[in-house]
Amino acid sequence: MLSYIEEHRGAFDDVIEFFASELNGLRTGRANGAIVEDIPVEAYGSVMTIKGVASIQVPDSKTIMIEPWDKTLLQDIEKAIRNAPIGMSPVVDGSRVRITIPSLTEDGRKELVKIVGKKAEEARIGIRNVREEVKDLILKAEKEKEITEDERFRLQEQLEVTTRGYNEKVVVMAEEKEKEIMTI
Repeated sequence: MLSYIEEHRGAFDDVIEFFASELNGLRTGRANGAIVEDIPVEAYGSVMTIKGVASIQVPDSKTIMIEPWDKTLLQDIEKAIRNAPIGMSPVVDGSRVRITIPSLTEDGRKELVKIVGKKAEEARIGIRNVREEVKDLILKAEKEKEITEDERFRLQEQLEVTTRGYNEKVVVMAEEKEKEIMTI
């Protein structure tokens, strides 16, 4: 039988992956395709993401180039980026959309660090929710005599070690992102 913790490792990993994608979506003054790849675009009568209708390149640290596979989507992509809450102005440049990343001000950097802290707290809450779910399963298993009291203590201790490990990952990821943001 798989342990309760192993059965839920995917849920812990999902929290970390979501946190990583949230951090990638934050602009740091450096060009990063992740800033625009998940922006929804109206294409072919449905809503798709930019990465689903175009190639995204980062030719230098201040520029993102988006080249749609279907050139008729140029205006739709430009409009989607303009309407997205990322504060960037796209420019249609021939058959591509070009975005020049403006440098961040000191206040802008500090504001982004606060956002990183908020997202890190949300990730810790997600980890805590998974931990509580596993803890409830362990207690239920003991109550139903599926495991002994000693096994419950061992599993709870193992759960705490696992939770601590995931929380440390969140802290390290947040510190790296904060360092990246504050680096000029």
